[in-house]
Order: sequence, then C-alpha cells, then structure tokens
Amino acid sequence: MAKKVKGNRVQVILECTEHKDSGLPGTSRYITTKNRKNTPARLELKKYNPIMRKYTLHKEIK
Repeated sequence: MAKKVKGNRVQVILECTEHKDSGLPGTSRYITTKNRKNTPARLELKKYNPIMRKYTLHKEIK
C-alpha cells in the first residue's frame, strides 16, 4: 500500500544512469521524497551503486 503524503511532498525513484548504459545485470534504485513546489525539475543526485562499487549519477524516473 502506498504511503499517503501530505501537501507538496512526493515520493520519487532515483535510477542509476551509468549502470543502465553499461549492460550489467540488475539495477541500482533509491526511493526518496522531494518538495514539488521547491524543486519542480527532475532530481539528479550522486548516490552509491553497490553493483558497480562507486558513486554514480542517479536521475529521477517516472
């Protein structure tokens, strides 16, 4: 069951861009929240990818 979110905060999924292009099996995804009013654009963060064992760029997916 999805978590009910109050106001402008929404849950977003971040997916690794380098891992997707590398062709390795599996995916690196993180779930976080953002304030839609303050950050209307898609989120981009450097997060740790345990499969590639390094910090990579993770972008918000729909």
